[in-house]
Amino acid sequence: MSKASSWTSVLKIYLQPVCIRMLFLGFSSGLPLLLVLGTLSFRLREAGVELRVIGFMSWLGLAYGCKWLWAPIVDNVGIPFMTAHMGQRKAWLALSQILIVCGLLGIAIFNPQTNFGMILACAAVTAFASATQDISVDAYSI
Repeated sequence: MSKASSWTSVLKIYLQPVCIRMLFLGFSSGLPLLLVLGTLSFRLREAGVELRVIGFMSWLGLAYGCKWLWAPIVDNVGIPFMTAHMGQRKAWLALSQILIVCGLLGIAIFNPQTNFGMILACAAVTAFASATQDISVDAYSI
């Protein structure tokens, strides 16, 4: 077997539906953290929010570092109605994606100058749900 044919057979593995599905799940798992920490910081700065307050919001990124605290819950507790229809891993994935969408919509809708508390709450929900989705993706891939 030549080198070229062996490399093409290796690369074909990444075109399988399972690998493509995990690629998209991994991307969707990491993107909300980037939106909460990066893009939101820029939006808040443009809205005139103080730099120390924006720096304080970076603590939301700790949701990823502390996800081991609620990973056993995600691993052992089913979601009523959803787990019976989808399975436990997919139910947690779906719930976390719904919460991420709601959190990101809330961040987009509220004005940082008048509703900063709501933006903070939506960013916290997004960070927590994104970390939960990361837990679910890891469990699903295993």
